[in-house]
Amino acid sequence: MGKKRYISQCMEKCQHEKERLESGKTPRLPVWKKISTLQYEKELKQLQTELLKLQNHVKENGMKILIIFEGRDAAGKGGTIKRIIEHMNPRGARVVALPKPSDVEKTQWYFQRYTTHLPSGGEIVLFDRSWYNRAGVEPVMGFCTEEEHARFLHEVPFYEEMIVGSSTHLIKFYLSVSKEEQAKRFEERRTNPLKHYKISPVDEKAQSLWEKYTIANYSMLLASHTKYAPWTIVDSNSKKRARLNVIRHILSSIDYENKSDLIDLTPDPDILYDGAKEIVKLEKIIAGEERQ
Repeated sequence: MGKKRYISQCMEKCQHEKERLESGKTPRLPVWKKISTLQYEKELKQLQTELLKLQNHVKENGMKILIIFEGRDAAGKGGTIKRIIEHMNPRGARVVALPKPSDVEKTQWYFQRYTTHLPSGGEIVLFDRSWYNRAGVEPVMGFCTEEEHARFLHEVPFYEEMIVGSSTHLIKFYLSVSKEEQAKRFEERRTNPLKHYKISPVDEKAQSLWEKYTIANYSMLLASHTKYAPWTIVDSNSKKRARLNVIRHILSSIDYENKSDLIDLTPDPDILYDGAKEIVKLEKIIAGEERQ
């Protein structure tokens, strides 16, 4: 829709409301939306329709889909997951967001509490953070020992190889956000009463520990970016663009019946890219050759 046409339609709506008021009818409030927002909502609806086709295919064929979302605090993991499952049948799609381990779970094999939540046949499971807590938050915040951290980095490739070997389709996303954008989103959480619940003691330290998280992320990617369980990096400084491209990647990664030929499911390479590229980027940042 052209800008002039859009303005013309808005003026027509205002005139109609003026006529309604003059005739004594109940007034209606006009809703103003940016053209970019309307385009986003249109694309999102199309992609969500494709997700429903995918879910039906997964259910009918007994497939197992596991999608992991990791990233810095306030990177947009929860919002992206919300748009993915928004219209899915909850009987075949669920989100796993585990709290801190209980005293009993602390005595168990580290992967044990996550294993019980892996998908069964016909299910799509999305992890809002996962076993990779031990690669990021835990070592940075001192919630695990150096030995436990090193053991995890050694074991996680084998664990994921077993998951994939059990006919589970595994997709791993790492949502990347700049330090400036993270600070902006933290401030919004502090000032918006509807988002206060998102702020935690860990979040409050994220900015001051930025460099340590960078090193931890590098170690994580280096150890776990494998041919059978690769990482896909998502530039999430624009939440809307990140969401659309994450969904495109999911849909383009799995064959399903009645996939639309009218929708471009190719992710934007400026938004989504291979984990190997991020490893090289982080190496340069850590060496001081490049700014983050």
